[in-house]
Amino acid sequence: MAIKIDKTDLLQVCREIIETILACLPNAWKGTVYRIGNPPDLTAKEIASGTIDEERKTISWGIPERSRFAPPGKPWMDYRNEPGRPLEPIAWCVENQKGWTAENGSNERSAAWDRSGDAEEVFHHMEPVLIHKKDLYINDKSRLEYPLNYRGETIWQDSDYIVADVIKIQFRPNTIKPGSPEIRVIRKLSQVLGKELLALQFRQLSLEAMRRLAEDKQHSCDILADSIRNAVTKSGLILSLIKLELEFLREQWEGLVLRNSNKREMKRSAVRDLNRSALSMERHSGSLAKELIDAQNRFLEIFPSPERGRTWITMQIEEKWKTLLSRNPLDKAREEEIFNSIDALKQSLYLGKDKDILENYNTIPEARKKEWVDLLYTDTDRVDFQYLDGLIRILDDQFIHIPYRSKSRKSLIRLKVLAEIMGRLEQDTNVVLTKVLKSHDSHILSEVLPVRNRH
Repeated sequence: MAIKIDKTDLLQVCREIIETILACLPNAWKGTVYRIGNPPDLTAKEIASGTIDEERKTISWGIPERSRFAPPGKPWMDYRNEPGRPLEPIAWCVENQKGWTAENGSNERSAAWDRSGDAEEVFHHMEPVLIHKKDLYINDKSRLEYPLNYRGETIWQDSDYIVADVIKIQFRPNTIKPGSPEIRVIRKLSQVLGKELLALQFRQLSLEAMRRLAEDKQHSCDILADSIRNAVTKSGLILSLIKLELEFLREQWEGLVLRNSNKREMKRSAVRDLNRSALSMERHSGSLAKELIDAQNRFLEIFPSPERGRTWITMQIEEKWKTLLSRNPLDKAREEEIFNSIDALKQSLYLGKDKDILENYNTIPEARKKEWVDLLYTDTDRVDFQYLDGLIRILDDQFIHIPYRSKSRKSLIRLKVLAEIMGRLEQDTNVVLTKVLKSHDSHILSEVLPVRNRH
């Protein structure tokens, strides 16, 4: 199974992501999304491009005729980086699954991309949209054929991801450079686009499954087993996507309420101290110190619920420190410092709901603030539709001033609809598999299909 999405839906979601980025980044003036086809061809094709006007009110849409990746696009062999032709930033993103930032025209890749002579064309960032292979290819990952780079090396073979799209955002001159905050925004929103592509993919799968059921009742068993049941197995992924959206919301919320707090650096400071301690023991601890540093740095990038976060810290950090210190004991004072830093990590999980911190953030009515915080920091291990309705409703409130409130609300609405579809599919599967596998009564499917069609 590969990505297969209705063209209209694909264009809409790509335009929405461009519109969101241009609205969030005042120094950005143009956005483009390139679709990367299935391996081994990896055809790169420009599918959406928008330019915002000087007043930043209107976006003009359209793919320039001179675009080198205008439909039908270019296959991998025509744009991969190889000696004797200009280096392509998009090829770098596709091959390495990493972003590329061009801050001046002297770089060989930047010069290769910019043939217009316009200075504003030079300054841009390109970010790949990554999707996990296991979310696209259920049982046939081993049969995928990946292309080669010019050195004869197979790309993506050892990666868990594929590149589905590449986002290119162009900036005003001298306003972007590697490491700029704008790059983090683009990277986050590329993850959002990846989620929405998966949601559209699953919706497409369910619609196709229903269509095939209606067209061919005689093959209902095979269709149910091979199509619907495979789709239903993805229900767990929907919960993961909801949790990822909640993490994104917590990150934005904590950035707001901690902006003027003396606890703003608690998490980063504790990780810095733990990394320093691990580095001092690296020579005597083998790979364990490096594993700790990787886990501690990883904690800076996640924003789990407090309950899930405490479990994560215990398993990924605290237990490893206990093992390391049992092998290489330190003096009592240093060990106390280490475990105090671990306690600080656990305390950082609650900063976004800390009463003292929230008292100083008074742009939201108290009742609404309490409801928002309770919802945001609730730990859930299942898709709770009542809980999602509460989140969707409060995200429509103008008092919630987080940067990507509207985008997150749309994502949660789509995920809720998708979860409802999957729930109905699972119920239908249980009914049909119980009956159809025992007998081939032609009336069984007619009991199920009308229910689906009403939704």
